[in-house]
Amino acid sequence: MTLRSGAVIPQLTPEEAAQKSLLSRDDLTKMHLMPKGDPVAYAENADTSIQYFFDPVRVIEAPPEVWYDEKPKNVETMTLDNGAVIEKMSIKRAALFGYYTKERLDQMHYDVVEEPVAYTKKNNGDVVWLYDKLTAVRQPQMCVKCGQNVRFRHKLCEACFEEEMAVRRAEGNEHRNAYYHMNRERVIFFDLELTGVHDHDEIISVSITDANEKLLMNTLVKPVHTKKWKRTEKIHGITPEMVQDAPYLTDIIPEIKRIFADADNLIAFGVSTDYSHIKYIYDTNEEREALREKTRCCANEYVRYMHECRPDLTHGSLIDAMDCFQISWDGIPHNSLADTISCARVWDKLFPNYYDN
Repeated sequence: MTLRSGAVIPQLTPEEAAQKSLLSRDDLTKMHLMPKGDPVAYAENADTSIQYFFDPVRVIEAPPEVWYDEKPKNVETMTLDNGAVIEKMSIKRAALFGYYTKERLDQMHYDVVEEPVAYTKKNNGDVVWLYDKLTAVRQPQMCVKCGQNVRFRHKLCEACFEEEMAVRRAEGNEHRNAYYHMNRERVIFFDLELTGVHDHDEIISVSITDANEKLLMNTLVKPVHTKKWKRTEKIHGITPEMVQDAPYLTDIIPEIKRIFADADNLIAFGVSTDYSHIKYIYDTNEEREALREKTRCCANEYVRYMHECRPDLTHGSLIDAMDCFQISWDGIPHNSLADTISCARVWDKLFPNYYDN
């Protein structure tokens, strides 16, 4: 049998399964366990129902509400054709175990393939079988737009997804190919290297260029509080020894503010991180908001392009963007200057008509 996961499992008799020390659903229930993964074998019962067997190594303890669930006294039971003994339980108690009726599982878009694991009775005495959701098979879900075909991506079938993507792609291309009439000297690219990724971490490198790749600032920065940063040091290669004679951030703030004041746009590949640290060179919320309004995120624009035009790509880092557009690096990735120049080049590819010249 081929399972939903793609795993292929053999058919065994219950006796063969016992010789291999495999556990049935009934065995697991008695030991207060539940399966952690797919079944490893199955048996076909006389009534064509399926009994699964599980690897005893791949089981976990049942949740506390199941473990310590107090069974009613004198529980009524029933013996199935395969020899498994199942108990009668209320619908409410069955839900604790993840057991549902066939009709309820169908509403949840599951097909029943295993034998019942419990049962209940209607007021007129009719038996209602209860099945384990864990071993039910998920039904193919239909497209939410046309309702006729199986879902492909984003809850849409392939045809509806492509139709929607064509509209989004056209809108994105219009946005990227528009003429923005920006002055290259007044569009600033910048990148920071940090001691870590949290707000309390400190800046240890600042690089700034204009859209002509003219270097406006490139300096290491000596942190005030942080003495070592082993984790991020492995990424950007800046050691505590390298910044010993570097200026403090307060020493270069006036020059950073002057450069930023002359800019119409401030662009970084990951604005959320860079802005969250550079904004503190300003004292008031009004100044920080004015800075935020100038910033543009190259990463967001690249990810939008990737989703609309290159759905085969799955990662949106600066290195991925450089590979996508086949741009050569001028320096080493994760160096603030190399990242700043690379961001400017990716932006050129994304927005070919962004500048006047």
